[in-house]
Amino acid sequence: MAAAIHSNSAAEASKGPQQPLTLYTTQTPNGIKISIALEELEIPYKVFKHDFVARTQKEPWYLAINPNGRIPAITDTFSDGSQIHLWESGSILKYLVEQYDKDFKLWYPAGTRENYELFSWLFFQIGGLGPMQGQMTHFNRHVTEKIPYAIERYSNETRRLYSVLEKQLATSQSGFILSKFTIVDICFWSMVAASGWAGVSLAEFPEIHRWYEKVLSRPSVAKGMNVPEPHPIQVLMDDKTGQKAKEFEEYSRSWVMTGMAKDAEGLKKRDPAC
Repeated sequence: MAAAIHSNSAAEASKGPQQPLTLYTTQTPNGIKISIALEELEIPYKVFKHDFVARTQKEPWYLAINPNGRIPAITDTFSDGSQIHLWESGSILKYLVEQYDKDFKLWYPAGTRENYELFSWLFFQIGGLGPMQGQMTHFNRHVTEKIPYAIERYSNETRRLYSVLEKQLATSQSGFILSKFTIVDICFWSMVAASGWAGVSLAEFPEIHRWYEKVLSRPSVAKGMNVPEPHPIQVLMDDKTGQKAKEFEEYSRSWVMTGMAKDAEGLKKRDPAC
């Protein structure tokens, strides 16, 4: 398995061409997509953990890497010997398989029917389930004044998208979303791992639940999901007292809402770091 070397030094993280590859991340569904893929492909990498409370993802050195000021992002030494910056989880995954997965462990040969199908599902997760479940989580967990319309809209749409995945898995011969385990499974699994926190019950989706456990049994997934720190969701959902969930909800609400306010303030000033 790949060796993840943790770093919190902005100076080190923003140096010139680096070996090994550096992953800028924190513990989120989008972040663990990349660490899981790196573990699957056994690519050595360093980890820079962003602090969303301190808004390190908005610092100038990082905006030079990812102009959007979000995670994940990577820096790597490209084939021409110069440093390359990649951001957005789908773009990073595409880069990793094209550059490192010459045996097609997590994808299919370019131009094949299977590979076109793979990218349809990949874009469906990134443009569909990811944003919808994110909004479901936001209105269920972060907004103190409940907005019934928003909760109903995003909950229903998220569950509809889960139903699309459920149907696909019900007809799968491999037990995975496509004919084998791919980056598509990594993307969807990373979101489903947070389904309970969003408010989705996997009891409603037995095929997804079965697939979820199958993917979780992979050593690379069990390792990559805990980068840069232990995955919190299952612990929170297993806490019968609800105290840990309450504390995590208050913590996440704090940095999310503070970040939104800072971004709004930056927009008024036309600040690119917003």
